[in-house]
Amino acid sequence: MLSFHNVEFKYPNQTVFTNLNLEVKEGEFAFLIGKSGVGKSTLLQLIYMNIFPTSGTVRVNGYDSNTIKPRELPYLRRKIGVIFQDFKLLQDRNIYENLAFVLEVTNTPRKRIKQKINDALTEVGLSHKRLNMPDELSGGEQQRIAIARALLNDPVLILADEPTGNLDPDTSNEILNILMKINKRGTAVLVATHNYEIVKRINARIIKLEDGRAFKAVIKPKDASKV
Repeated sequence: MLSFHNVEFKYPNQTVFTNLNLEVKEGEFAFLIGKSGVGKSTLLQLIYMNIFPTSGTVRVNGYDSNTIKPRELPYLRRKIGVIFQDFKLLQDRNIYENLAFVLEVTNTPRKRIKQKINDALTEVGLSHKRLNMPDELSGGEQQRIAIARALLNDPVLILADEPTGNLDPDTSNEILNILMKINKRGTAVLVATHNYEIVKRINARIIKLEDGRAFKAVIKPKDASKV
């Protein structure tokens, strides 16, 4: 469903990946770890093809980074839900309007928009907040809205970039529980994180980025300071 094959990626003054190979299977839950600056966010951008490899191939849900056409990019991205650390909610729109905007740009029928939003908000337990403005919600609630937004187009893959980075431990666990519930329905989830506590909570594959490559990692309590 997702694979990197001999991927190299360079910024003008920095080589990020040299020979990156990894795979995430359909319906899998995996963590992506590594030191700051190692390329976790860059890897996520390669997945939704906001950027492209210098060489090698990224394949996602049948699309190939070497052959995908510009007109196909929106169709790829609709099947990938992205959750950011800073939520990226529109501050001048209420929660319902934030979610509706995502569906309106794809010409989703009005009745279908209402149903999809209701379903997504129910999934994250915030149906009662649909008319609130983003700044009226706590950080944890805003992140749950961001998860709801990521679910609107029934993605095959959820990418979560430091989804608990600004949250307290209890709220972080709530966010992880929601992501696990989504995964159990069959959606693949890839979580990029520095949060060792959530990594050790569940039995999921851990991918570590180091020296431009990806490695299988096993996290033990004594490794906490290294994550």
